[in-house]
Amino acid sequence: MALRACGLIIFRRRLIPKVDNSSIEFLLLQASDGIHHWTPPKGHVDPGENDLETALRETWEEAGIEADQLTIIEGFRRELNYVAREKPKTVIYWLAEVKDYDVEIRLSHEHQTYRWLGLDEACQLAQFKEMKAALQEGHQFLCSTAA
Repeated sequence: MALRACGLIIFRRRLIPKVDNSSIEFLLLQASDGIHHWTPPKGHVDPGENDLETALRETWEEAGIEADQLTIIEGFRRELNYVAREKPKTVIYWLAEVKDYDVEIRLSHEHQTYRWLGLDEACQLAQFKEMKAALQEGHQFLCSTAA
């Protein structure tokens, strides 16, 4: 059975108007272990939790951002399927915008640093094609809707 994890692709907008494509910045966290990969906050589903509850809890635990500091963007949900540590893994992501551009990020021991990045830089750091695709699809979704 595949491992299941959930997370939020967190973003903020630098400028008004909101339709300016270059205004979107994604939050990526760098893992403290392994290959020090960069991803949005995510983690495994605990018993009794639904997927979105997991994504919100993991965001709080890993980045220090509480649910009431975020706006979940309706209509965007991506499922990534890949192999991690020789086991199949499924990760569900939603898009979430921080309400405060200057929100404080408080990392857990699981991550060593974070960065706010435009789409191209975020995709370069993301490394894995599934994660790059999710970032690109999220960016396209934000630019094509009045989100």
